[in-house]
Amino acid sequence: MLRVTEIFYSIQGESSHAGRPCAFVRLTGCNLRCRWCDSEYTFTGGEKMSIDEILGKIKRYGTNLVEVTGGEPLAQAESLNLIERLCDEGFEVLIETSGSIDIAPVDRRATIILDIKCPGSGEVEKNRWENLQHLKPNDEIKFVIADRADYDWARRVIEQRNLNRWTVLLSPVWGEMNLQSLAEWMLADGVPARLQTQLHKHIWGAEARGV
Repeated sequence: MLRVTEIFYSIQGESSHAGRPCAFVRLTGCNLRCRWCDSEYTFTGGEKMSIDEILGKIKRYGTNLVEVTGGEPLAQAESLNLIERLCDEGFEVLIETSGSIDIAPVDRRATIILDIKCPGSGEVEKNRWENLQHLKPNDEIKFVIADRADYDWARRVIEQRNLNRWTVLLSPVWGEMNLQSLAEWMLADGVPARLQTQLHKHIWGAEARGV
């Protein structure tokens, strides 16, 4: 059994898959407390569901793209079995993870979107750098940027750890980091990364849930 905050069908708002229709499984619980977190409602509560129940609901949406997110989806050990089942059923599976938990056991057929925590998150010390050695060529890395200091830190990490081996995403903290400023910094520095905005918030607003 897994504790699930919500399952819904929407437009993928982030990563290189942004704009695609996608079914989301948002699991309950997180081991981090990022300062700018936009999903604090996932920390507690949720509904206990079996993997079969989750799959049944997803299949009704008629989409092949599924994202398992949170909270922190890997905080529940049973999520590994859910991911495996989704892959076995032929779904294209995305895993949005904070990078603070070992990703080695995750089914290799799933795509990891690894969030590296910048200093502005308040959780930079929780980054599990060993996870980089488990990333596959099609996996992605995300930095959420709160200010210039976060941007400069991320730029150094990208260079020092040769992260341009993967798709790297720079995403501004909604309502805090100006999108234009981040774009101009990236252009000035020629950072080997992709600017990302949270598309779903532009469509439905920052407070909307289940979209």
